[in-house]
Amino acid sequence: MSTVAYLFPGQASQFVGMGRTLYENDTRARELFELANEILGFRISDIMFEGTEEQLKQTDITQPSVYIHSIISARVQDKPADAFAVAGHSLGEFSALVAAGVLSFEDGLRLVRIRASAMQKACVQNPGTMAAVVGLTDEQIEEVCAGITDEIVIPANYNCPGQLVISGSLEGIKIAEERLAAAGAKKVIILQVGGAFHSPLMEPARVELADAIEAINFHQPLFPIYQNVDALPHREALEIKANLVAQLTSPVKWTQIMKNLIADGATEFVEVGGNGTVLSGFLKRIDRNLPVSAI
Repeated sequence: MSTVAYLFPGQASQFVGMGRTLYENDTRARELFELANEILGFRISDIMFEGTEEQLKQTDITQPSVYIHSIISARVQDKPADAFAVAGHSLGEFSALVAAGVLSFEDGLRLVRIRASAMQKACVQNPGTMAAVVGLTDEQIEEVCAGITDEIVIPANYNCPGQLVISGSLEGIKIAEERLAAAGAKKVIILQVGGAFHSPLMEPARVELADAIEAINFHQPLFPIYQNVDALPHREALEIKANLVAQLTSPVKWTQIMKNLIADGATEFVEVGGNGTVLSGFLKRIDRNLPVSAI
C-alpha cells in the first residue's frame, strides 16, 4: 500500500488558462472560483482563464491564482483525504494547510492576499532580487554567501541537489554572481522576480503577515505538515503559526523536506495544482525512481 505525500507548488507554477477546465466541468469548482472572486473583490478567475503571462506574473495575481488552483484541484478529486503528510513550497504551504484542515479555504485566501500585498510593498521598500545557482554544492554556495558581509545575500530556496536559489540586495546578488562563477558554478541565473523573497529584506512583509495570521484561528492538522523553515513535520497549531510567519524571511528547505518525507515512509508523491511539473522535477533530482504524479 502506498503512503502518499501531497505537494503544493508556489510561484512559477502558474500558466495561462489555469483552472478553466475545472470551472467548466465541475459544479464544486465553479462555486469555489466564484467564492474566491467574491472574497478578492474582482474576477480573478477571468485573469486565470484568459489573462496574459505578464498579468499572471504579477505577485498580487500569481499568489492567489496558484493557491485557488491548487485547492480546487484537490477538492474536485477529493484529495488529499488519504494523505500521509502534506508540504507546500513557499506560497504552497498555505495550500497545504488548507488541505490538512488547519485553515478554511476562505481564511487561507485572505492570508494569501495579504501576503502578496505585503511582499509587493516590501519589494518597493527594500529592492532586491534572486538568482538560481547551478553546479555547486549547497555548502559551497553557503560559504560564498557568508563571505559577503557588506550586503544581504542568503541561500533562499534549497530546491533540489545541484540547484539552490540565493536572495538578497541588488548589489549583493551582483557580488555573489561574480564570486560563485569564480568558485566554479556552471550557471548563475538572475530570476525575473520582484524582490528578494525569503530573505531579511522581507521583514516589513513578515511583520504585516504576522498580525494577520495571529487574528486567524488555526485548527489542529488532520495529518502532519512538513514546513519550510525547518523541514520537519508539525501537528501543533501554535507551532505551525510561528513557522508560517518566519517563512517569509527564512530559506525554503525543500530538499530537506523531501528527504525527510522519504525517510519517514512516504512512498508516493502527488503534485497538486499549478502546471504539475515544478515540484515533480525537483523530486526526480533527489530520486528518479520515486513514483510521482500530478493532479
